[in-house]
Amino acid sequence: MRFPDIDPVIVKIGPLSLRWYGLMYIFGFASSYLLVLYQIKKKSLNISRNFIDDLYFYLILGLIIGARLGYILFYNLEFYLKNPFEVFIIWHGGMSFHGGLVGTLIAGYIYIKKKKMDFFKISDLIIPTCPIGLAFGRIGNFINKELYGKPSSLPWAMVFPGAGEVSRHPSQLYEAFLEGLILFIILWFYKDRKKYDGDVFALFIILYGIFRFFCEFFREPDPQIGYIINIFTMGQVLSFLMFCAGCVLKLYIRKIKD
Repeated sequence: MRFPDIDPVIVKIGPLSLRWYGLMYIFGFASSYLLVLYQIKKKSLNISRNFIDDLYFYLILGLIIGARLGYILFYNLEFYLKNPFEVFIIWHGGMSFHGGLVGTLIAGYIYIKKKKMDFFKISDLIIPTCPIGLAFGRIGNFINKELYGKPSSLPWAMVFPGAGEVSRHPSQLYEAFLEGLILFIILWFYKDRKKYDGDVFALFIILYGIFRFFCEFFREPDPQIGYIINIFTMGQVLSFLMFCAGCVLKLYIRKIKD
């Protein structure tokens, strides 16, 4: 199967261009934002619209900074040490989910505590909506013809431009389905059945770590890194650490709440 003829650029005006990948980020944040407002209204929560507006500003800022720094530190540090100005040229690519998660957590935690709100309560409100953004992001990766999978003979395997005449797993779509749609469904139903504040947050970290670790088996490793100890990708290492952190957080929440 050949890769569908999709132009990653939607429209270009002079030196400026609107790309599908950037639009997917907008779709993801907008969907999350609207679903959070929906929950606040439905549950009649005492949380102001201004608080949510400001919180999302800091979450977006934390995501962009964290995702960029995460990619630099975890995936391509040697290159950026030799080319420091490339750090600021984000349109050349290079964003890390794990770094973005750390960035949003730091930014969100600081702002929420500054406003004297309960961090776990607010995080449980926002976290169930995050997989939608992850799904949009992976679709953006697919349209960009990047982060494709390993060679495969399956009927739906695709020949990606720039990856040779070899059919490969469309691993971006696997991740959009598992880390996006399935994770969203699980968290959305669990949020109203949780026992403690913070349970949804911890479950997200645990399940994402599991789903991402699994999907990485079908994804081509980053060429500048390859495999770690000839077995695991960097994404799997970070996802395993994320899974462990989620388990520890789950136990911590149970301990302080019981």
